[in-house]
Amino acid sequence: MKNPFSLTFGKSPQSMIDRNLQNNEIIEGFRDDPPGFQVCMITGVRGSGKTVALTTIADEFRSEKNWIVVDLNPERDMLSALAAELSNQSDLFELFRDAKINLSVLGFGLEIDGIPPITDITVALERMLQKLTENGKHVLITVDEAVSNQHVREFVSQFQIYLRRNFSLYLLMTGLFENIYELQNEKSLTFLYRAPKIQLSPLNIGLIAESYGKIFHLSGSESLEMAKVTKGYSFAYQALGYLCFKSEKKWEEILPQFDAILDEYVYEKLWSELSFKDKEILLKMAEHNERKVGEIRENLRLSSNNFTVYRSRLIRKGILYAPEHGYLDFSLPRFREYILRQ
Repeated sequence: MKNPFSLTFGKSPQSMIDRNLQNNEIIEGFRDDPPGFQVCMITGVRGSGKTVALTTIADEFRSEKNWIVVDLNPERDMLSALAAELSNQSDLFELFRDAKINLSVLGFGLEIDGIPPITDITVALERMLQKLTENGKHVLITVDEAVSNQHVREFVSQFQIYLRRNFSLYLLMTGLFENIYELQNEKSLTFLYRAPKIQLSPLNIGLIAESYGKIFHLSGSESLEMAKVTKGYSFAYQALGYLCFKSEKKWEEILPQFDAILDEYVYEKLWSELSFKDKEILLKMAEHNERKVGEIRENLRLSSNNFTVYRSRLIRKGILYAPEHGYLDFSLPRFREYILRQ
């Protein structure tokens, strides 16, 4: 039997825990008439399942005949890429030809005799999107791992203009918290503040236990203990399952390999991107095994206001969470052990 788990980021593995609630929140928001929103962003720490969620939602709309899904690369000219993708679809090509949209100068192969060619990419897209909207078509654009570079900023700025034209156009982006935060703080893109931001929650421990139980033929208590080790972190669910399946050993026996994979694939990069003060807070928590906010703050000699800033940021980054009022804990499995090894 092929290993049902995968260590490849962004690839939908054979064994996967669905996020039906959060996915459906986005799907229904786009489908509503009028739509609840036309821009949505999925955030989460590396390995939390952002790309898989994006793919699941995109595939849902791809199955519907009136929806057109276009995946764009944030490192390329996104406006030109969108026009090229739309004009290269055979059924849409004929639609644009009938609308006498001449795109020959822009290099998209749609030439119409006697019709002057469009020379500006934004005008071309406006004509194309207008025609699609008039014909009851909806265009969903997906951008995985968005960053605040020139391509993305130009595209999102123009996207805002197309929204004001009432085109049936939708944008779904994934990104790390800090990248989404930087993007929405661009002066011309503050409308992104009003767009829903879905922070991926941990996978359901019960569903993880059920999955492990079926695959590894474990009792309910055994599979639950194994599931708890992952803390619901999507990549940890895959990594622990992958190692157990490959080695045919119990999860307790492969913890060193599990730690090594988490370190190499996620934690080293995550730790390197934290500020000095973020690291200091996390180190104090790890060293004292402390969860009470008051005690953590006292150990760091920080005022309540100062500590709240760092606390909120580490929560939004997906590193900490508040299990109950006045307490903090690590969101990621065995991250405390990783910190102590540093």
